[in-house]
Amino acid sequence: MSGGNGAIALLANTLATGATLVALILVFGPISGAHLNPAVTLAQAWQRGMYWRHVPSYIAAQCLGAFAGVASAQVMFGEPLFSSSEHSRAGGAQFFSEFVATFGLLAVISGCSRVRPPAVSFAVGAYITGADWFTASTSFANPAVTLARSWTNTFAGIRPVDAPAFTVAQLIGTVAEHRSLHG
Repeated sequence: MSGGNGAIALLANTLATGATLVALILVFGPISGAHLNPAVTLAQAWQRGMYWRHVPSYIAAQCLGAFAGVASAQVMFGEPLFSSSEHSRAGGAQFFSEFVATFGLLAVISGCSRVRPPAVSFAVGAYITGADWFTASTSFANPAVTLARSWTNTFAGIRPVDAPAFTVAQLIGTVAEHRSLHG
């Protein structure tokens, strides 16, 4: 759709992701707290916003949802249901970008939740839209999505060999945000 123009492809992906996040958070917020992200779930459990015993089932559902999302996108665009990504996202800059992306996302959620809860969905959508551009990694900031995107050989994919480093960086960002803002 972008005619091979990487910037146009990133812009289109970014706008679609940010807008869809706002809509999904508005819809699922009242039902599940809009926990689409294991990092958010872990942060909530550390802040005593949910019981630890619920964390494993939330993370399992988030991973299943992420894979269902990849499969749905593949079917909509006539791609193979699952195919191992060949999109390289390796190196220190990518790792640090995922740390920053996840730390920032959790800080936005935490800050808005305390001060302006109705704005959380819009703040998250805006943050992810911006972070897609200001991070070298294009801001996955979600371990479940990272794993699922390793099974799409599209613009949005990540090689399976690169996914563990992203996930580690995201978890370190989660711990760092918790320690810096919540003691």
